[in-house]
Amino acid sequence: MAKTPTPHIGAQPGEIAETVIMSGDPLRAKFMAEKFLDNPVQFNNVRGMLGFTGTHDGKRVSVMGHGMGMPSIGIYSYELFNFYDVKTIVRVGSAGSMHPDLHVGDLVIAMGACTDSNYVGQYELPGSYAPIANFDLLRKAADTCDRLGYRYKVGNVFSSDIFYSEHPQHEKWMKMGVLAVEMEAAALYMNAARSGKQALTICTISDHLLTGEVTTAEERQTTFTHMMDVAFSLI
Repeated sequence: MAKTPTPHIGAQPGEIAETVIMSGDPLRAKFMAEKFLDNPVQFNNVRGMLGFTGTHDGKRVSVMGHGMGMPSIGIYSYELFNFYDVKTIVRVGSAGSMHPDLHVGDLVIAMGACTDSNYVGQYELPGSYAPIANFDLLRKAADTCDRLGYRYKVGNVFSSDIFYSEHPQHEKWMKMGVLAVEMEAAALYMNAARSGKQALTICTISDHLLTGEVTTAEERQTTFTHMMDVAFSLI
């Protein structure tokens, strides 16, 4: 097949910037385009996975949805890294806290990502692989949080394949210092490593597995802007 457009992204060569900020919800990508981009132009609507390119503080950047789960972000990030010459992907999303001091609205910057997925099996490695973020991006993100006064923690997250689990295992991950659970970071980090590119995940805590704190879908879509501020500071 021709490299571009791909089966999942309808953009032509050159329509996507070297840096892409991604979110699971395509409507959050639309929100970011409207709030943060000057002169945004839509480059994708295949399967409703909206993508836009514009400028932010004079620098070209794209925003795009990636769907839910590692198979979905695995497809989109692979095509962006390998067919559209994207160099950096920053994922902004929601996560469930597994730490007593990480509350709704706080940020978690994923230094590494544990997973129960077999996504890594395709690489046929002779052991366990530890997917990690790009350090330069991580350091800049933490510095931005400090400068803006945002509450955050840096550490390990758990990228789960299962949302409704028959046998929840979060207490075991908590014992190993894992801060929060989400569903995409591990696949993104593996694709970045395999492609020789860079990636980072920044999540806003949307619920708490220990305290029962929760947010609404509308709040998750439109009010989790601190992580977006941090993401756009990395361009």
